[in-house]
Amino acid sequence: MRGKMTNGEMIKYASRAGEVAAYISKPEKTSKPAPGVILIHEIFGLSDHIKDVADRLARAGYVTIAPDLFSIPEIAGVLTSENLSEAMKFMHTLPMEKMRDTDYVAQALEKYETGNKQGLLAAMQMAFMGGMPKPKLVEEMKGAAAYLRSLDGVNADKIGSMGFCFGGGMSILLACNEKIDACIIFYGENPDPISLVENVKGPIMGIYGGKDIRISSNVDKLLSAAVQYNKAFEMKLYPEAAHAFFNDTNERTYNKAAAEDAWERVLSFFSKNLSSGQ
Repeated sequence: MRGKMTNGEMIKYASRAGEVAAYISKPEKTSKPAPGVILIHEIFGLSDHIKDVADRLARAGYVTIAPDLFSIPEIAGVLTSENLSEAMKFMHTLPMEKMRDTDYVAQALEKYETGNKQGLLAAMQMAFMGGMPKPKLVEEMKGAAAYLRSLDGVNADKIGSMGFCFGGGMSILLACNEKIDACIIFYGENPDPISLVENVKGPIMGIYGGKDIRISSNVDKLLSAAVQYNKAFEMKLYPEAAHAFFNDTNERTYNKAAAEDAWERVLSFFSKNLSSGQ
């Protein structure tokens, strides 16, 4: 999945919180304005993996911006690289099936020994235990959409979103609050309340792992809302895949066959609904 970086760079764009850091990757050559995609990172932040996915989308013809949502002041002091690294180490000590069991995680945190316990607890509370300021993050993502639309060479009428894990939930939440022409959810949580789906303007695609019970067992609620509010929704469930199966830097969860098939579905969905024509 790795590939040469193409026209990618870190930038900053103006938003509610001031300047937000982001990675942007552009197609090398376009004969006409290209569609844009807002790519939203996992709970562990704007990683090299997410930048690589942005580059892959750019090679497919999409101007792609991946905001560092953890760079805003409300979050930056808590979800630091040190604290996130400690959180990742802690999470890797847990059985995969218990990673989203908040009671189990809380008990394991009490017993976990580290020299950065305060930072770990703060990061875990914000990232995994309901402390994330999602309404504020929606505003930062709307700022990313506005920035994309302002760029020369971007088709302002064709903007999509895609995210993984935490970012998958934020992708659909953005589509509930902004005109997004095609929304992709990789194993992300449903909007809360689910009635927000009524506001979605474009089609939705959900991609899930069968072994990701906590997330995948709630997809029926999103499907029901899509039916209730007459929204286009398509879904793919990979029975043998776990949470984060697309991330090829995570040896514990990566599923090559599912990831490759999912990528083809991503390209087909965006081509159909964003009409890249590149």
